[in-house]
Amino acid sequence: MTPEEQLHPLLKSFKERMRIFHNGEDANLSKMLESSESAILSLVGSNDSANPRVRELILERARYAYNDQVEFFYGNFQGDLMALSLENYKLEEKHD
Repeated sequence: MTPEEQLHPLLKSFKERMRIFHNGEDANLSKMLESSESAILSLVGSNDSANPRVRELILERARYAYNDQVEFFYGNFQGDLMALSLENYKLEEKHD
């Protein structure tokens, strides 16, 4: 990994959850987390990746991606995605 490449802030949490103890996949895992973050923030209408519920969804989507099962993530987490999306919509509506 080159110094220009930044590791995703959730990489340590993801590796702990997945019980990955080596650094050989760090660049690839960071890219998975980055794409998961982008997808989740877009789906739930949020810019706050520090929100614990958003973070959890990012980690879960990355877990599915790591296991080549991302197509099942959306169905399995539909309720969580909808609830968070509605909360963010209501918050946005109040600020208008």
